[in-house]
Amino acid sequence: MTDFAPHRLLAASEVPAWDVETDVAIVGFGIAGACAAIEAAEAGAKVTLFEATSGSGGASALSGGEMYIGGGGGTDAQRAAGFADTTEALEGYLMMAGGPDADPAKVRLYAAESLDHYQWLKDQGVPYKGSFLPGKIIEPAEDDTLIWSGSEAAWPFAETATPAPRGHTIQWMGWGGGRKLIDILETRVRALGVNVHTDARTLCLVGDKGRVVGVVVRIDGKPLYVRASKGVILATGGFCMNAEMVRRYAPGALRASEPIGENDNGSGILMGMAAGGDAIHMDEFFTTCPWIMPESLVKGIFVNERGQRFINEDCYHGRVSRTMLDQPGERVFLLVDNEIFGRPIDLARIEIAAVGDSWAEVERELGLPEATLAATVETFNRYAAEGHDPIYRKAPEWLKVLDRGPFAALELNFKTSFFSFFTLGGLNTLPTGEVLDRAGAPVAGLYAAGRATCGLPRWGYGYSSGMSLADGSFFGRMAGRRAATAVGESIVR
Repeated sequence: MTDFAPHRLLAASEVPAWDVETDVAIVGFGIAGACAAIEAAEAGAKVTLFEATSGSGGASALSGGEMYIGGGGGTDAQRAAGFADTTEALEGYLMMAGGPDADPAKVRLYAAESLDHYQWLKDQGVPYKGSFLPGKIIEPAEDDTLIWSGSEAAWPFAETATPAPRGHTIQWMGWGGGRKLIDILETRVRALGVNVHTDARTLCLVGDKGRVVGVVVRIDGKPLYVRASKGVILATGGFCMNAEMVRRYAPGALRASEPIGENDNGSGILMGMAAGGDAIHMDEFFTTCPWIMPESLVKGIFVNERGQRFINEDCYHGRVSRTMLDQPGERVFLLVDNEIFGRPIDLARIEIAAVGDSWAEVERELGLPEATLAATVETFNRYAAEGHDPIYRKAPEWLKVLDRGPFAALELNFKTSFFSFFTLGGLNTLPTGEVLDRAGAPVAGLYAAGRATCGLPRWGYGYSSGMSLADGSFFGRMAGRRAATAVGESIVR
């Protein structure tokens, strides 16, 4: 019996017979797979979708259902809230958020077509209430739409791109709207006649003369050989739930405790690599500890175990949390005074590490060297009293002199606090979804989208909520469209 494995490409000559014939085979039924299936089917292709679990969802269904959308003068929700978002501002922000190796082609295309993508989502039946929630929140507590979901209004991003809120959340009461989002897209997928197989684990890709021509899928304990005449689309998610891959490629994420995913085992990335695809930025990951609830805590300051401040706390909570993991030791401390103190949400598992009537007393209770933490607070307070932060450039509206005792240090501990994470590295693709090899040439017949790729979100310090769903849905569509219109090739046996 053939020993199938994601990291090995099966030669077409080893296929005893094709059990299924399709134009486009899609692996994974999260948002990227669903959107790829819709576009491919609408383009007239025969589409077969395989999902390893018992239903649609993936990490997308675990999300808040939030999309990062803007530009073009603003969405209806942005305009109603008074924000005339420009395509140039959206592109500028996404380029910064993508980090040192942001993909300008993907950024440019997404920024130019973001509003059209928003309309496409509505056309599929995705509802948006249109209301705006100001301030810093993680997800709307009710069914509101628009929120600040990144570092748009914080330094250094605000200096490059005109700030605007761009997080657009599906109309849903409370957290967790991602499930409703996927249900709506699944309904559309099935209405278009896509042949969906659940409990179907894809074992490997099949190749012939440098082209991907199909997949091997295990259903009911037996291998099924699937020929895809136009192409295979990998939409399998990242690798945060594959401990060995995390250790090998993104060891920095081992300091975080809670992987966010359903079946994000990296299998699609391994299959793409086996076919010659290049995986890039595999060391990058997102992490966060939800410390910004209550919002007043943003006016506190973070210090590491040396008593040193290390970031402007008004940045997106994921950027702040990612920077925490770079600090020495196992803990960071959020310093607050009595005026802004509030208990963080229980999910965060943040404890009070020290309390004192002076910052010097807090410093001693934490066991820090004399005149470290206290000196940091003294310097911060002096500038905050003047209304600015020349060291980390925290915005004036979040500056507050920390002088109303008693004082406290809240402890975020990498071993015990809730630091969720997911990976950002993956297969290198063109905006069309075509997987590239190490030389930058497309791997014939192979496409990918979502967290199996390295897309718009590819830098842990620049991630914004809604970027994954936006990237997966939009570039899933591009992959489905390109695969459906590809010229298929017959297999030479």
